[in-house]
Amino acid sequence: MSKEFFEAVRLIVSEKKIPEDVLYEKIASGIEVAARHDYGGKEIVHCQIDPEKEKIKVFVTKNVVDEIEDPDTDILLEDAQQLRKSAKVGKTIDIPLKTKQFGRIIAQNAKHIIRQGIKEAERSQMLAEFQSKNQELLNAKVNRIDPETGAATLEVGDSIALLPKNEQIPGEVLREGQSIKIYVVDVRDSGRGPKIMISRTHPGLVRRLFETEVPEIYDGTIEIKSVSREAGSRTKIAVYSREEDVDPVGACIGPKGQRVSTIVDALGGEKIDIVKYSEDPTEFISASLAPSDVCSVEILDEQVKSCRATVPDDQLSLAIGNKGQNVRLAAKLTGWKIDIRPESGFYEGSGDSDEG
Repeated sequence: MSKEFFEAVRLIVSEKKIPEDVLYEKIASGIEVAARHDYGGKEIVHCQIDPEKEKIKVFVTKNVVDEIEDPDTDILLEDAQQLRKSAKVGKTIDIPLKTKQFGRIIAQNAKHIIRQGIKEAERSQMLAEFQSKNQELLNAKVNRIDPETGAATLEVGDSIALLPKNEQIPGEVLREGQSIKIYVVDVRDSGRGPKIMISRTHPGLVRRLFETEVPEIYDGTIEIKSVSREAGSRTKIAVYSREEDVDPVGACIGPKGQRVSTIVDALGGEKIDIVKYSEDPTEFISASLAPSDVCSVEILDEQVKSCRATVPDDQLSLAIGNKGQNVRLAAKLTGWKIDIRPESGFYEGSGDSDEG
């Protein structure tokens, strides 16, 4: 039985990629819990597994006594000395479980517990794997789309993860077998196992895509200062370099726009504005309102971070954007509340934004 048992465990280790010591620990625990049913659930049964010698040892530890108070935990001195001559009252003795008894325990009780132990080990392995990739960019393959909820089941390496509909890019239609990029937002250990939160709408996805495509960001020559995003529609990203001879915006765009095009494709055609960060708030706010031109930026209140940006009359709609999107993203990017005004002073509607 032992040989078959160890061969089966090695197969599980190979297929499930679970560390061998973790699996044996779970199996030993499962055998102990199952065998304790014969002893009123008392923690007196122990299991030792030696994979090198391919041996399983299961034994009950009992107290050597003159008079039995609890037959589950006590053994008389004369009975104990038949098992071990050196047994003494007040000491304990380990009594091996017979092979037939051990086999019965596994057959009746332990299989389910061992199965649960394997599942738990798999969950622990998955948790450790994803925790090492928290807030990172991962490649995933779409396995299945739920026709009712729209949630996508993804293959991520050897693991399975769920991408809810609200974390998918609006308007994007995922297909089974498609390869996509996902961002690991958070990994938590819940009572039911690891809870992995993944997203394609999170600004972190754009940040990691730029780090992947732009070597100057990866090596620290260029720094991403902030990202504001309305997934599926538009993203603004502010970049900066302390090296005067480095053009951070040009580097992110890439030769013939190749770098940014790759990122746009990965995001399903989402528009991306790359702006140059400046420590001067008026310069940064002006740049953030791209693609519109800005005549001037006036700081209204530095403490609450409010300002007024004046734009050419024919650029007003562009500066505000569709349903206020451009100025709203600029406000999130800079952290300033931006009031848009036309150069002539006359306009219809409001250019006020939400505070970033």
